[in-house]
Amino acid sequence: MSLMSFLMRRAFLKSDNKRDAGLTSPPDIERFNDIRYAPNKEATLEIYYPKGTTGKLPVIVSIHGGGYVYGSTKTYQFYGMNLAQRGFVFVNFNYRLAPRHKFPAPIEDTNHVMEWLIANADAYHVDLNNVFMVGDSAGGQLLSQYAAMVTNRSYADIMEIHPPKGFTLRAIGLNCGMYNIFDVFQGNTRSIMFDYFGRNYLEHGEKINVLQYINACYPPTFLLSAPGDFLQKFQQPMCDLIKQRGGRAEYHCYGDENTGHVFMCDLRNAYATKANDEECAFFRRWMAKEGRS
Repeated sequence: MSLMSFLMRRAFLKSDNKRDAGLTSPPDIERFNDIRYAPNKEATLEIYYPKGTTGKLPVIVSIHGGGYVYGSTKTYQFYGMNLAQRGFVFVNFNYRLAPRHKFPAPIEDTNHVMEWLIANADAYHVDLNNVFMVGDSAGGQLLSQYAAMVTNRSYADIMEIHPPKGFTLRAIGLNCGMYNIFDVFQGNTRSIMFDYFGRNYLEHGEKINVLQYINACYPPTFLLSAPGDFLQKFQQPMCDLIKQRGGRAEYHCYGDENTGHVFMCDLRNAYATKANDEECAFFRRWMAKEGRS
């Protein structure tokens, strides 16, 4: 592990513990922990939905951030339950982390989650006709890549990972993410990217040329960031690219220079409440009519 990745893990853990100190599971949420979705030991997930749910609900599948080397269901549990309170099933999963596991392990795990979700939808009130996904930071990059695989068979063939049939990806939320893989091999992120992609990252060829495979079928996309987010510069170009390719996208910037990276996970932040409300409202606008609650 690079020194940068080690320091990132330590700093992010301290920050997340401070952010979530004192929070508890809300009484109006049903939660299911430590569900295994694939054979590897890291492959566990949690599910949250409103107590008293009897019918099917739209589902949000979350790919957590953490620079490919950090993050877990623990650090996203309160964010996930907060979104579930808005009338969704929320899927919060662990994936294999770098540097022990290299590209494309997290994408393979994401695909296993979707396979599991299709097989177990009825047990957890999941409406497979109204599947949404969110990803933040590195999770935003992973989601942008997975969405390209879902909507472009040519790219799925290149990745040799084929999303399962049986669900419709209605829309996605890219939160404080990074999208052009080549850009992030610059500066102080270089060592982190080596931890995930390996030093000979160009050997992956077209697999990392993700943006070239965004087409008009790309899911409607809600991008959010903040003036204090160090990845803010990537948001408008990604929004513009999706629209140039014939897709639908909108970018929202919240707060001020003191509103930082992945602020939407801080439930005590008023800007997070507004951002999460508007992202969920965006998802509801793209729900299939027959699935509306």
